[in-house]
Amino acid sequence: MGVEVGAQAARARALAVLRIRSRALAVALLPAAAAVILLAGGSTGQFVGPGWDAARWTVSVVALVVLLAAGVIALVVARARPAVSPTVAVAEEAAPDLYRLVRDLADRLDVPVPSAIALTPDCDSWLEDRTHPAHGPPPPRDGDEIAGAGGSNGALHRRATAAPVLVIGSPFLWWMRVGELRAVLAPVVAGTGPSAHPDIAAARRFVRGLDAAVAGCADRGSRYPVLRPFCSGIGWVARLMLRGCQVHAGEMERGVAAAAAERAQAVDYGLRIVAQEQVGLAYAGWDRLLTRVALPAWRMGRWPSRLDAGVVAALTELSRRDRLAEGFASRLGERPACDLLEEPGAVDEAASLLAARLFHGGPAEPGPDWSPVAWEDYPDEVVDRKWRTDAARLHRVLDALGVRRTPGPTSHLGPTSHLSPTSRLDPTSHLGPTSHLDPTSSLDLTSSAHSTSITHPGGPTLARVLDHLADRPDAEEEDQGADGPHTDTSYPTDPTDPAAPPPEPPSAEPLGTPPTADSDPARTPEALDGEDLLPPNPRSAALAARLGVEVGREEAAAAPTAPVGPPTPGQGPDTALWNDAALPLFPLQPPRTDRELLADHVTAMVCCAAMDTVGATPGLDWLDGPTLMVDGVRVADLAPRILSLVEDGDAVPLRTWLVELGIRPEKPVRLG
Repeated sequence: MGVEVGAQAARARALAVLRIRSRALAVALLPAAAAVILLAGGSTGQFVGPGWDAARWTVSVVALVVLLAAGVIALVVARARPAVSPTVAVAEEAAPDLYRLVRDLADRLDVPVPSAIALTPDCDSWLEDRTHPAHGPPPPRDGDEIAGAGGSNGALHRRATAAPVLVIGSPFLWWMRVGELRAVLAPVVAGTGPSAHPDIAAARRFVRGLDAAVAGCADRGSRYPVLRPFCSGIGWVARLMLRGCQVHAGEMERGVAAAAAERAQAVDYGLRIVAQEQVGLAYAGWDRLLTRVALPAWRMGRWPSRLDAGVVAALTELSRRDRLAEGFASRLGERPACDLLEEPGAVDEAASLLAARLFHGGPAEPGPDWSPVAWEDYPDEVVDRKWRTDAARLHRVLDALGVRRTPGPTSHLGPTSHLSPTSRLDPTSHLGPTSHLDPTSSLDLTSSAHSTSITHPGGPTLARVLDHLADRPDAEEEDQGADGPHTDTSYPTDPTDPAAPPPEPPSAEPLGTPPTADSDPARTPEALDGEDLLPPNPRSAALAARLGVEVGREEAAAAPTAPVGPPTPGQGPDTALWNDAALPLFPLQPPRTDRELLADHVTAMVCCAAMDTVGATPGLDWLDGPTLMVDGVRVADLAPRILSLVEDGDAVPLRTWLVELGIRPEKPVRLG
């Protein structure tokens, strides 16, 4: 270990952690030492008599029990499997240039070379200790270049060396240039110097063992009630020692980081300042790509197989739109760091599958209901399918609510105050340009109010959704006059409907009312202040609540099961090193609210009507995700019109937009 101030401070803290371990051992040996003294005194005739005999037996039994308990605790701590970050291990044969770059960097820093390299679907890099016997590499798989760091050649076997594994964020390899990557990795690789010190390595193993013992005891105690008392006792002792080590372990890691940063100052210091800007930009683009682009595909059972390549497209689009990012795209002419890999596509696919596993909880390997999708196929296979599936679900819920499929008289016209006087007199003007009309169809101008019922009886139309959500009491009165006494369709009337929520007393809150802090302790008034409430429109509230129930039921039915067998060669992460029982480990977003679900479904219905009426096409925006393209131009003003309908029951802005584009809401659409 070098002479850096941080390294000396880290070693001092490591010795403090080891002293806690020594004190625990001394406490466990104290009763045994007392028993030895009493037994020796009895054999020499010093401690004789009934009282001393009873003390010898009592202390000996206590010492035996304490030694047995200490042995069990020590065995549990030593055999506990420390947590390991989910990564995609990259063998040296799959990235010889990358390994060469890391070795050269370690030589310049005069530190040990990392034992292996792994990739993680995140914008971060670190060193990870995988010297525990349970973290040995799995048996090599023929033909798998990404099977693990300790392949058949055994050049970088993790159990044969104490050097940690270098974990690199996969987005860095695609967005950064080779020089920038070397500058960013310099302080990380420099950390192998302090990590190789015996005292720091021993202290880290002890702390990681305690942490793993606490987690293992909690898991076994919950699964096996018979072992719960023993696991509780072992876990209590491990937590007690872990709390004693907490401050010293934290300061030790800070000292190691300070020593690594000080040593790395001599390597590409100026370039590292520029590269740090790219780190922040890559993080912003990666987060946007996952939440706006990848998440909709994951929910449809498809996983984009080139997420890292998508980061480059997303950040290039960001540099085009945002003046603060100007100049970043000009770096793309330099050699990207992904060129250091022999097969970037295979590595990108493995990292993309791992990202879907971690952030969404998808299956561990591809299948009929979990297949990859290329970026060029994303609009047709994800966006179009998503919109039509959501539109079909929306109409199924409307059927369950008892909403008529055929709009009532003049209901598709809606308010006419926003139309010109000529449009109010022309009963066909609301249909948009005549070029969108069927030339073979005929309209009875004397009874145009019933034209929709005659032309498209019972079809899934956008007009049905607009008429139901529009807050127009006059339309309800017309429905009562035409169909007899009005029945409230806000809730299903069939109690046997499996999609129906449980009945509530009249005094209870209606469906769609957001829970208060009194009904849900987790929802405090502070949390409710910044949360969007459900729309006041009762029809929207009821429809949103039913959509939430339906989506929850479908997601529960489609929940992936635990994987069986090894992953497909060349496409799976090193799952042998981590437990994937609780996935997703890092959910991207909280569950969507009922209002958000309703807005998404109404948007999908509008987009389907636009595609089937005016020839609009689904598109992919790298920063905003699925988008509607009309005449090759991205539609950007649809969201506020949808919210006006969903929240306020005001369909005028959306109807005006439909008229401007010539979209016919009364025409049936094709559902998914």
